[in-house]
Amino acid sequence: MAASVPAAEPAILVATGDVTPTGAVVWARGRHAGTLEVLYGVVGGAAPMARRALSVTAGGDFTGKLALTGLTPATRYAVRVSQGETRAEAEFVTAPPPDAPARVTFLWSGDLGGGGYCRPLDGGYRIFAPMLDRRADFFLFVGDTIYADVPCDRPGVVAGAEFRARTLAQYRARHRYNREDAALSALLRGTSVYAIWDDHEVRNDFSGPHDWLMPVGRQALLDYWPIAPPAEEPTRLYRRFRWGRLLEVFILDTRQYRSSNADTDGPGKTMLGAEQKRWLVDGVTSSTATWKVVVTSVSLSIPTGKPNARDSWTGVSAFGLPVDGAGFVTERDAILDRFRKHGVKNLVFVAADVHHAELIRHHPTPEWSFHEFVAGPLSATLGRPRPLDSTLNPRSLFGRGGVLNFGEVVVEPAHLTVRLIDDTGAVMFTHTIAPD
Repeated sequence: MAASVPAAEPAILVATGDVTPTGAVVWARGRHAGTLEVLYGVVGGAAPMARRALSVTAGGDFTGKLALTGLTPATRYAVRVSQGETRAEAEFVTAPPPDAPARVTFLWSGDLGGGGYCRPLDGGYRIFAPMLDRRADFFLFVGDTIYADVPCDRPGVVAGAEFRARTLAQYRARHRYNREDAALSALLRGTSVYAIWDDHEVRNDFSGPHDWLMPVGRQALLDYWPIAPPAEEPTRLYRRFRWGRLLEVFILDTRQYRSSNADTDGPGKTMLGAEQKRWLVDGVTSSTATWKVVVTSVSLSIPTGKPNARDSWTGVSAFGLPVDGAGFVTERDAILDRFRKHGVKNLVFVAADVHHAELIRHHPTPEWSFHEFVAGPLSATLGRPRPLDSTLNPRSLFGRGGVLNFGEVVVEPAHLTVRLIDDTGAVMFTHTIAPD
């Protein structure tokens, strides 16, 4: 009788995220319960690496996070995580000081594994290799990091996610399924990530206060991403970070506090909740960074969801025309009006969700404008551009469907350059904007 082949030992998974000038979060998943040894230090530095211990348990699905502090700004760090004889290594760069006019490059996209476009047996998620090649300072993962509500049961995909998640263990398994992809794992070891959810981390078009699955979906998200909520609010996902003098990023949680999509639009309907809305308005209007980037998992101007229960901010029809009572337009326009009245300049929203790439300039009033950058999917059903919300007076600078894609933004003192890039690494479109 032939000897059985032993199962391969699981690898250690490592990622870094929520980076600041002096801190970062290290996330890891061990092979089994026990203690992980975490070493970290400046790449090429003379000082010995600092050593920390990270305990992981079966109850936490062998995942854990460490908050690193006291780091040096604008410095590349190496991280080594080991358990027994198995180890994994990662690198990240800390943000520059708030007053430094430092060049910064970041990537953004979303929508991974939707519509059955799960990990291919032949090569896995190939889009992450050209993303790693860009050598960005960080990656904004703008929602739908998993599709927990869509089984991965098509031929030609890696087994292990042939179910719709309903329990914490199942949600964790769907995260683990994506995170074990070799190319995604390599990207997350090579650059830091700021991740946020959209709907499919729980289920399609969900509204947090009205969905009993939201708490388990949220817990799995927190278990599997290097997100560091404040101790006094351990489930908070919206956050901001500064990257030198040129850039400040505001990451929105568009799910946890939202009203039902089917509610009639008006002053009482909210996507953000009162506290997050106040945080956003106060933060953007007081920011001294040259460029203000707001991360919203759903588009300001591209309609999604049912006609009478729009899931994105806009409430327009398929022809781009307003529909009374649809969407979250009252809250959106109130926020934009505050930005306009405060004279906010160099404002960019980055989004995913709609499964096509597009760059849009909105000019809602003659004297004020802003941009919306849309990318994705990373691997999901392919969409196409559609009529935009006419009330924002939009101008589409470029739009393309039918291709997996991500976006790159390079911010320099003289200008911001945005590129839309397909899954082979080919640049589809480049646009440069000078700051006002």
